[in-house]
Amino acid sequence: MYHNPVLLKESIEALNINPSGNYADVTFGGGGHSREILKHLGSGKLLAMDQDAEVIPNLPQSDNFIFANQNFRYLENYCRSYALLPLNGILADLGVSSHQFDTPERGFSIRFNSALDMRMDQDQEISAIHILNTYTQEQLQTLFSRYGEITNAASLSRLILVSRLNKPIEEVDQLKSLIAPLVKRGKENQYYAQVFQALRIEVNQELDALERLLEQSVDLLAEGGRIVIISYHSLEDRLVKNFLNKGKFKGEADKDLYGNELKPFQPVYKGAMVPGKEELELNSRSRSAKMRVAERISVLNKKSA
Repeated sequence: MYHNPVLLKESIEALNINPSGNYADVTFGGGGHSREILKHLGSGKLLAMDQDAEVIPNLPQSDNFIFANQNFRYLENYCRSYALLPLNGILADLGVSSHQFDTPERGFSIRFNSALDMRMDQDQEISAIHILNTYTQEQLQTLFSRYGEITNAASLSRLILVSRLNKPIEEVDQLKSLIAPLVKRGKENQYYAQVFQALRIEVNQELDALERLLEQSVDLLAEGGRIVIISYHSLEDRLVKNFLNKGKFKGEADKDLYGNELKPFQPVYKGAMVPGKEELELNSRSRSAKMRVAERISVLNKKSA
């Protein structure tokens, strides 16, 4: 079962939809955002993307709708293939869908015992099982520290390395039981969630794909086009915030000879938008959501300060 999309009303308003424009919903999921975009289109087109083939039975039937069963890192390829350039808007609702979390055999949730899969694209070879049983201690420590922000990543990686010598680590409960001695009492779920987040990001190369999406958006969006990104943890939000504010993932915005900032986007709202009290009560998944919105501007035509 697919749950309600996060920040639906706010994200559609933020796109400022032109009925004859071209749009991309690069994280189709349950299709809630796509269906709402389609309601606002006349002659315009919507390209939806999702690397999870399980969403296909849920696709809407519309002459305005195009679907690509692919990761959004390939957005530019499909926009060119379907002659959808320039785009007037891009929407991305990042992270794992409620359906994926609630399907035990996908291995995304700490609530169910199942194989440690975590692949959003079921056709790819590398799963969490592969990572846990083949990565070096240094590789494991790096991913747990970087993607899970785990403070005792060194101890965790050593424990995994020693344990897998006796038996491969393959199931959710097995991993939880293995790492339990490292967890502070009362912080179990938080720690497990950090470990699972780190593995999931590595399995699906999520941050690399997000960087590729943001970089492509500069060339894909028409002047005045909007990009709307909903993220669920600080690693994603930091990338989105920096790029939309400065045109770079790190450091300050580049400047021309006159000191004017050379950045491709202008934020539409100050800071991030978060769900209101009513949505938080109806949809627990929205609890950590942050939405950032920016408009494509022309650097060349930007007036000097």
